[in-house]
Amino acid sequence: MLVTLATPYADTTATDLSFALGLPEQPALHVLDLAPLGLRLRLLGASHQVVVDAPGGPIVETVACLPGRDPELPAAVADEAAGYLFTSRVRRFDRAEMSERIGRLRGRLAADPYALIGVFPGGADAVTALHAFSAGSTVGWRTWHAYPQSGELVETETVVTVR
Repeated sequence: MLVTLATPYADTTATDLSFALGLPEQPALHVLDLAPLGLRLRLLGASHQVVVDAPGGPIVETVACLPGRDPELPAAVADEAAGYLFTSRVRRFDRAEMSERIGRLRGRLAADPYALIGVFPGGADAVTALHAFSAGSTVGWRTWHAYPQSGELVETETVVTVR
């Protein structure tokens, strides 16, 4: 699902992002409820939040510009007890390559019922995208946070084993 957002960026580069587990649900610009997977994909003005309905209680992942938190996006976070694994990386591209990659991403995910793409004002390449998947007892999601003005693309992947 492709949605046009009527709000400016709250974060401007990859270095503004923070990671948090267990925060309350933040105000969302758009929510895609994937009840069959037990997931809610949430676009925030400052990036994304995903809520997993897990047997031990909800797991809430937030990657965003978070007031009161130092910006820090770890390369990996694992919580074996919760069956949770998060990874992230920041890739850098020139303007043409960034535009090409975001165009392919939008083309691939726009009609996918398990995807949510938010396009921010100021250009087709200013996007936050989320894509959910499942296999057996695991659910997961990938995200892309594009910062065309700095040539950065933040990619994350999370896998949760739901027992």
